[in-house]
Amino acid sequence: MDTTPTVSRFDELYRSATPPWVIGEPQPAIAGLVEAGGITGRVLDIGCGTGEHTILLARLGYDVLGVDGAPTAIAQARRNAAERGVGARFEVGDALSLDDPAGYDTVVDSALFHVFDDADRARYVRSLHGAVRPGGIVYVLALSDAGRGLGPQVSEATIRSAFGAGWTIDEVAEARYRGVVTEGNAGAVGLPVGTRVDEPAWLARVRRT
Repeated sequence: MDTTPTVSRFDELYRSATPPWVIGEPQPAIAGLVEAGGITGRVLDIGCGTGEHTILLARLGYDVLGVDGAPTAIAQARRNAAERGVGARFEVGDALSLDDPAGYDTVVDSALFHVFDDADRARYVRSLHGAVRPGGIVYVLALSDAGRGLGPQVSEATIRSAFGAGWTIDEVAEARYRGVVTEGNAGAVGLPVGTRVDEPAWLARVRRT
């Protein structure tokens, strides 16, 4: 990204339309991590949006908190949880300034990492380091630069360079990210508005040292 979009921009997207990342269900790549037992301990769903991953994890009994900077997203997440009868927890918060002395064992980042410009990406990784317990895992699901432009895209090298001192990268694997074509990206993707697509993505597993 050249410049990180403002929180107010994201909030406006939630108020005025359905953003391309809101698909009404968990990302298959994240659901796969859950099924494989990759999510453990105290969990932070950072950039949780409308709460699909937090709701999934809360339903399964995880100690999970969903955090997003956009108040409208958090309000929608709380409604979604209530409608499904799930006691999920959500808070409005700043991903660039996470503060939790207890620390998290697992962080799920689904399509947040790739929205940051270079400076904010570095701030974000420092913020994560302060919020994750030693040995804890951060999963990053980010749109790949091999995609058609559903949203911001990053390279594998960008992910690897972002997590330097204080981190060990266990894996950066090819994955898919499910989204919805909107008026804002229909030209880039070349498909009608409303089409569901599975775009190339990276799924990184990063360990705090």
